[in-house]
Amino acid sequence: MATIRFFAGAAEAAGRSTVSVESAPTVARLLQQVSEGNDVLEKVISRSLLLAEGKKVLPTDSAESIDTLDVLPPFAGG
Repeated sequence: MATIRFFAGAAEAAGRSTVSVESAPTVARLLQQVSEGNDVLEKVISRSLLLAEGKKVLPTDSAESIDTLDVLPPFAGG
């Protein structure tokens, strides 16, 4: 299991600030579990900074050892 934490506009688009998801091979697959069918959230995620354990990650990165993934959208101006 992994915890995804959404901040600011990402939390608004997701309708919650945290969610637990099944482990996945990549960061993109983790995010797909919560964004599938939510076009607004998908758009926000595509512009967001992704942090795992405080370090920047890319959607193509392995997610097998990620416990917490933070989704931080642009906060001002973008």
